[in-house]
Amino acid sequence: MSEKNTRIMLVDDHPLVRDGLRARLEAVPGFAIVAEAGSAEEALQRAEEQPIDLILMDINLRGSSNGIDLTARFHASFPEIAVLILSMHDKMEYLMQSVQAGARGYVLKDAPGKDIVHAIETVISGGMYYSAALAQKLARPMTPGQLLTARERQVLQHIANGASNKQIARELDLSVRTVETHRLNIKRKLEIEGQAELIKFAVENNFR
Repeated sequence: MSEKNTRIMLVDDHPLVRDGLRARLEAVPGFAIVAEAGSAEEALQRAEEQPIDLILMDINLRGSSNGIDLTARFHASFPEIAVLILSMHDKMEYLMQSVQAGARGYVLKDAPGKDIVHAIETVISGGMYYSAALAQKLARPMTPGQLLTARERQVLQHIANGASNKQIARELDLSVRTVETHRLNIKRKLEIEGQAELIKFAVENNFR
């Protein structure tokens, strides 16, 4: 660690969680908690107001944006700020989505305090960090379907059965626009372009 303080923003919609993190991290030499936010809008505003080196980001936030969406926005608008996800979710889909959004690491909330400190030090030094349990899962081969969220797998199942966007929207109680977005995200994650290729993938991988 350099002599310069690492300027950290805490983004979590629970004030008590932020209080606990602040107390834990401010006791570490070289760490300075310079901002807090409970929503995407607050976080973006704080980043406009002052320099920040690293964001400790929860996935569940107030408002319409979650921590993964917000990570992508920060990656696009403030690429110099490192984002470290701190979440209660240990599912691989959240980890993969976070990495795709630009997060530099993913730590579980029940990790020991020393692990969170080590994660921050690793990320701010330019490395990537994942909690041990998630790192073990990362080392295992993944099928393409494991990259998809539960909702995306539902949409893909209906696509495999030949349903249109309108039919899928009606079945899943979603808007057609939302279904279209899911379809685009599925194609992006699976690196598939055409409709026929998408249906072929869904059928061959038993999504019917």
